[in-house]
Amino acid sequence: MRLSRALAWLSMLAIGAVLFTSPAAAQSVNRAAIDELNKQLLYVALPLTLFVELTLVYAIYRFRGNDNPRPTIDDPALEITWTAATGAILVFVGISGFFVLTNPYISPAAAGPTDGAEMGDDMEVEVLAYQWSWEFTYPNNVTTQDRLVIPRDTDVRFTLTSTDVIHSIYIPDFGLKQDIFPEQETVARTNATQAGNYTLYCAELCGSGHSRMHGTVTVMNQSAYDDWMARQTAAGDGTAANSTANASSATATPANSSARLTAPA
Repeated sequence: MRLSRALAWLSMLAIGAVLFTSPAAAQSVNRAAIDELNKQLLYVALPLTLFVELTLVYAIYRFRGNDNPRPTIDDPALEITWTAATGAILVFVGISGFFVLTNPYISPAAAGPTDGAEMGDDMEVEVLAYQWSWEFTYPNNVTTQDRLVIPRDTDVRFTLTSTDVIHSIYIPDFGLKQDIFPEQETVARTNATQAGNYTLYCAELCGSGHSRMHGTVTVMNQSAYDDWMARQTAAGDGTAANSTANASSATATPANSSARLTAPA
């Protein structure tokens, strides 16, 4: 009896811990959808697990030392009940998983209008993976190396390509993972909801430098992102202007030298 009471109290404590513990806030819409599915499945799995374990413990305790066991009597009603219950649970799990898998942030190929906006309104970032680094190209031809910068609360669409072997972009805090294939374009999508710095990994073994193929994801407020993009664009324009001026000087120098050499003649 004491054992049964102890198990009952432990079961109640486990249920209370799951029901009343506040999970950490998700850092992206992707992660929120995945966490919500996990919570739903946990609410279904935990009571079933406790029921089965308590039934097992009860059977062990109740029928211990039984020197004259008898075969179980068939009970069609009970068999139909647990078969129907199992089917209903599997249908629930299947439907819940289906809606998450067809979420446009989880499977961009299945995306349609979201929150009144089309995918064409997303911010576009081109991601180039190669052994063993990352290159990110933003609008206005701004490029960063091993550092992805995106604004908060903005739909971002990644166009992913590889120059050599199969890679996989993986941002655990965002719940985002997508394989990248050479000579093939794949798509990933996210909407970061919390500013901060996060880590990006390659989740596909891609050679001897695989462990070094990681980067930083920086999520900024929109105003901070606009300022950062303006600085990057200005720096790029300055570099391009200097390069053009240097190229013009380099072209002019041989002509001037030739003129000086031929003048005496």
